[in-house]
Amino acid sequence: MTARVVIERPPLWQRLQPIVGGFDGWLFLAVALLAAAGAVAMYSAGFDHGERFAGHLRNMGLGLAVLLVVSQIPPQRLMALAVPLYALAVALLVATLLFGITKKGATRWLDVGVVIQPSELAKIATPLMLAWWFQKREGQLRAPDFAIAGALLLLPFALVVKQPDLGTSLLILSAGLFVIFFAGLSWRLILPVVALGVAGVVALVAFGDAACEPGVDWKVLREYQKHRVCTLLDPTQDPLGRGFHIIQGMIAIGSGGLWGKGFMNGTQTHLEFIPERTTDFIFAAVAEEFGLVGVVALLAGFTFLIVRGLMIAADAPTVFSRLLAAAISMGFFTYVFVNIGMVSGILPVVGVPLPFVSYGGTAMVTLGLGLGILMSIARSQRLMPS
Repeated sequence: MTARVVIERPPLWQRLQPIVGGFDGWLFLAVALLAAAGAVAMYSAGFDHGERFAGHLRNMGLGLAVLLVVSQIPPQRLMALAVPLYALAVALLVATLLFGITKKGATRWLDVGVVIQPSELAKIATPLMLAWWFQKREGQLRAPDFAIAGALLLLPFALVVKQPDLGTSLLILSAGLFVIFFAGLSWRLILPVVALGVAGVVALVAFGDAACEPGVDWKVLREYQKHRVCTLLDPTQDPLGRGFHIIQGMIAIGSGGLWGKGFMNGTQTHLEFIPERTTDFIFAAVAEEFGLVGVVALLAGFTFLIVRGLMIAADAPTVFSRLLAAAISMGFFTYVFVNIGMVSGILPVVGVPLPFVSYGGTAMVTLGLGLGILMSIARSQRLMPS
């Protein structure tokens, strides 16, 4: 008679412990709240827009899976991946310019068996590379080191601008600049650039009418980019064309009032006056249906996420982790500021999604990747022996 060996399976919570152990609860709470708000907003804005809600939930699930996987990678391993990922991103961007798929005048996609958008990889690979560079130069930073960092940033930025993709290039540039700033760039170099930018904006506002006349060449911008800026200055010049997006977005935001028109009751939204109401302009739908109260609650959620990310950066044990966490956290600020700014008419329309709220699979994967890195940095700090 043979003896039977009984192997007792541990309960589910014990099996999940290696995966979720050390997770930052506050960060996960912020993500959960924003994801729930995004699901409600998408259901309301997209319930009569095909399968958008189901697709949004699927994209959220994909982003969550990426978050969970990346959060298991120690920051030391992420640092080892920085140079290969950056080289891959640059190589794919060059290949996109040479062999990419062109849609609506932009060459942003590459067919490698599946169609990918390499600029999304550059959003993460660029700050990774810069954080790696400053980690290697720790304790011996000189002006040439910042110059090299600037060159590392400008290469992917220029390749994405060439596609052209102004929105994504702005996100790459801001992420890289945040790394360089937190690495200790002197205010003596920052203030002149800020002053020059302010002077440019003042001059544009003062002489915008003359600058926007037909036939005036802006040299540094393409014609469609010039039209976006001119439309921002005065959207009523072409209310049924280029200015339609901004005008309808502002009408929807203003009509929401304090409490909004109610869940699924937005007239501008569901009568389809708001273009791209489930993607870039979904903030206008949120403001119309949930009013100022809903907008403030949503902004409070983003503020909570950003502040928690900066707290993780402050506690990070290495220069690499600290710079990367700070850049990713402030990257969320850039997403939110640019999206809400373009919808409300204070920034040109550049096609930047609102995190967790706008529809988009690629953007959700990128967000999950960034959050996974943040969670990895927080997790390594929590699991570090005291």
